[in-house]
Amino acid sequence: MHSNGDVFVGEIIGTAILILFGAGVCAAVTLHHSKSRAAGWVVIAFGWGFGVLAGAYTAAPLSGGHLNPAVTLGIAVDTGAWDQVPVYIAGQMIGAMLGATLCWLAYYGQFAAGAHEEKALPTLGIFSTIPEIRVYWQNLLTEVIATIGLVLPVLAFGLTRGLGESGTLVLVVSLLVVGIGLSLGGPTGYAINPARDLGPRIVHSLLPIPNKGTSDWGYAWIPVVGPLIGGALSGLIFNAAF
Repeated sequence: MHSNGDVFVGEIIGTAILILFGAGVCAAVTLHHSKSRAAGWVVIAFGWGFGVLAGAYTAAPLSGGHLNPAVTLGIAVDTGAWDQVPVYIAGQMIGAMLGATLCWLAYYGQFAAGAHEEKALPTLGIFSTIPEIRVYWQNLLTEVIATIGLVLPVLAFGLTRGLGESGTLVLVVSLLVVGIGLSLGGPTGYAINPARDLGPRIVHSLLPIPNKGTSDWGYAWIPVVGPLIGGALSGLIFNAAF
């Protein structure tokens, strides 16, 4: 069992790397004056997958590399180990906010160029998710389903001893995230992680981004509640079936 200090630090660092890569690829594809502008959804899906790869491998020795309250919740529901859940989630939230801030700094010039745009730049989509069709029950259901598609396999992967022993478990999970993005990311942008969406949304609301538009707080509960329900259901299903 990892110490509380290791868990806290590991989740901050790992989640910050995850969001730096993930928000970074969204910024690269979205912002004007970026060399990869309009590179497309496949690039975004792989960018987020590589963010999971880098963040989870970095955090694994300290915390196990959850990087996601839905994963932490699913493991707790399955195992009954709740003591460190608040420490994990606190680290994940701080890390997500830190990663979003680092992304803003890396693309500061591109964000600043928005001051010269006639219309608001779509900057929220760099930091957080936005549904293509705003029907809250469907958006919520999509996030629940997509999160089960993440957390249930993650729990099952733990039964395959060779993955952990060979060090390829994180790689497999990273490819799983890419697959979720490609197959289930279209309706809502696949938050599948409350910290990944809420932390950067808070940062977006606070940062002095010129002409940035809204932070869409009316939708913000969906990418928090949906993944938490999906994580909890994954733990229950795994506990009952495996």
